[in-house]
Amino acid sequence: MAKCPKCGTEVAQPTKTWTLAPKGRKPVTVGLFKCPSCGAYFRAAVAK
Repeated sequence: MAKCPKCGTEVAQPTKTWTLAPKGRKPVTVGLFKCPSCGAYFRAAVAK
């Protein structure tokens, strides 16, 4: 679960996910979240 940086609400499911894999490093899955309280969009790491 990710926490909204504006209001602090816990958001369970990401709207979209993708993988970032820099050369020579371990890939990280990133998710785009939308806060149900304030409507702000933010990104957070889903899995490392």
